[in-house]
Amino acid sequence: MCAMAVATTAMCTCTMGKTPVSLIATSSPTVLMENKPAATIMDKNPMANILPFGLCSSPANPTVAAAGGVPMPCVPVIPAPWIPPSPKVLIKGKPALVNNCKCFCNWGGVISITNPGTTHTQCQ
Repeated sequence: MCAMAVATTAMCTCTMGKTPVSLIATSSPTVLMENKPAATIMDKNPMANILPFGLCSSPANPTVAAAGGVPMPCVPVIPAPWIPPSPKVLIKGKPALVNNCKCFCNWGGVISITNPGTTHTQCQ
């Protein structure tokens, strides 16, 4: 089964966050998929591409730990690109982001794509 390509408006969740967020693709704004900017594995920057997931419940998050485990506002820290990259599709020299990719927050959260923001564009 082919993976779906991801574009701006894709919905993401974090295992440690409370609220789903919409991905904002900025790494290739002139390349469109279904009339929306296409996403690459480099669209992983907090506040620019991935907004806060509401409240964070990770005990590894220093603000949650300082509050005695009470969920605190999410401030994602994402040091590495999404994985696994599309093995065959490049967008401006960067692997395309597909719906089965994940990225990881320093505080232990796993960020997943729940809706790719596309309905017809597949990548292998």
